Amino acid sequence: MEIHVTINGKQHLWQEPPGEILLNVLRKHGFNSVKFGCGEGECGACSILLDGKSVRACLLVAGQVHGREIVTAEGLGTVDDPHPIQQAFVDSGAVQCGFCTPGMVLSTKALLDKEPEPDRARIKQALDGNLCRCTGYVKIIDAVEKAAERMKR
Repeated sequence: MEIHVTINGKQHLWQEPPGEILLNVLRKHGFNSVKFGCGEGECGACSILLDGKSVRACLLVAGQVHGREIVTAEGLGTVDDPHPIQQAFVDSGAVQCGFCTPGMVLSTKALLDKEPEPDRARIKQALDGNLCRCTGYVKIIDAVEKAAERMKR
């Protein structure tokens, strides 16, 4: 199946079997920030932004993204020039092992793009489904608040 998709602002053309899971296709094409966690859409490790909405790549087949736009953590910033959300996660100590971080960052971006000044309850709601085994979420929520403040400037 021929799939035309925009990822991180660049056009891609894939030839993939119709039922191939999007998570596998993204990783095959070098988008390694999209992690395999549970394979059931429960952990959020494979979160991407699809047309601006945080979704789980393990729950989609590649054909579902034909003609659409994806953003992965690779598309937000670089080591030398991180996105304000990425920098807020680092500055807040919200990265620990880093496995959940790309999904958390993308879910944060989806939230702040829609709602630039969320309260703590709204942040918790937006991150629901992004599981972290290291931080206990306090530093993550602090990072989202810090990112919101920085992005207002």
